[in-house]
Amino acid sequence: MPQSSDCKTCVVEAGGEIRKLCPDNKAAIIWYDNCLFKYSNDGFFGQIDNTNKFYMWNVNSVSEPVTFNAKTKELLTQLANKVRATPKLYATGEMKLGESTKLYGLVQCTRDLSSAVCKKCLDGIIGELPTCCDGKEGGRVVSGSCNFRYEIYPFVNA
Repeated sequence: MPQSSDCKTCVVEAGGEIRKLCPDNKAAIIWYDNCLFKYSNDGFFGQIDNTNKFYMWNVNSVSEPVTFNAKTKELLTQLANKVRATPKLYATGEMKLGESTKLYGLVQCTRDLSSAVCKKCLDGIIGELPTCCDGKEGGRVVSGSCNFRYEIYPFVNA
């Protein structure tokens, strides 16, 4: 999880950048690794934003994509279930894939969502796993309300 200072720095930078990129917009969203910054003249609190979304993936493919995809979905689903019990709507975890390989995952929701709506948001984007990242060593689906990331290397600052 990002440190508090990382988050504050990110919000300050995002706020400046979004004003520069979207000076006359009534709504905008910008994503960084440590924060998401969003504003709109329409109410969005508590609602899932599926309009603003993008995919990213590792260019490397795994050797056994069917098994790997199933394990990835299993880990992300476990984390989505775990996130419901945390007030920060954020969870990380790992899963052993073999003797020396692990899969690392992260799920997160914006904190305006209830835990039930967060779970629904995460279930929706986890369902997009085959579209976004089929057989890739790592990937992300990032929406305006929730996101996940998985990799075969640790990527979260503990």
